[in-house]
Order: sequence, then C-alpha cells, then structure tokens
Amino acid sequence: MTSKPPLIVLTGPTAVGKTALSIGLAKAVGGEIISADSMQVYKHMNIGSAKISPSEMEGVPHHLVDILEPTEEFHIVLFQKLAREAIGQILERGHVPILVGGTGFYIQAVTRDIDFTEAEQETALRKELQEFANKNGAEALH
Repeated sequence: MTSKPPLIVLTGPTAVGKTALSIGLAKAVGGEIISADSMQVYKHMNIGSAKISPSEMEGVPHHLVDILEPTEEFHIVLFQKLAREAIGQILERGHVPILVGGTGFYIQAVTRDIDFTEAEQETALRKELQEFANKNGAEALH
C-alpha cells in the first residue's frame, strides 16, 4: 500500500483567520500555500475577496493567486489541474503543500480525486441548448 504525499488543508468561511494561520503554519512546517478560492485567482479583484497582499505573505510562496485576468474563464477542471501541478512542484522542492480557502468544491476536487473528464465531454448538449436559447430566447429553456 502506497501512502499519499503530505497535504495540509485549511478551510473555512471568509474572515475567520485562515490567512494568518496559514502563514504561521507554512513557516512552521516549511510549507507553500495554494489558494482554493474561486475569486483570488483573478487579478484586480482585491476588494470583497479578502485577497492576501504581498506584504501579508511574509515571504511564504503562494500559488493560484492573481494568475488570471477577470475576462478569463476559470472553472473546477482548471483549478484541479493547476492545484495538482502546484502540489507536485511544491513536493519536488521538498516543501509541504497547504491548500487554503473557503471554496469547498475546489478542495474536494483535489482531496477526493474527482474525475471531471465526463463532464467536459458534454459539449454537444451544451451547444444544442445554446442554439435553442439563441433561436427561442433564454426564457424558453425554463
């Protein structure tokens, strides 16, 4: 039986102290932080997201923060891919990955190895429904 590599998960709602706790934890265990927040991934979205500032990071590396423009698409499949890549890179450096955030579905996508490939293949149905809505109005879908 093989063991999984170490991964610390710190989760909870906004404004409960996850940021300060995660910084202290990362310093104590030699960790790097991966944001599991659906809004902090976007540049320029600082208000309302409780996004950590560079000075608050206190030298602790953070991943998946300020990596996309607000016009770019971000979804669970992309989060899962980027988080797994970050975990691998952190482990290669001999550090401990710390997944921090309040978006529970994102955390589950990493910790429970959810496979989203089937959902990605529903493009034909999505296209059909979009064409129907374009032709008949979005209200017709209801």
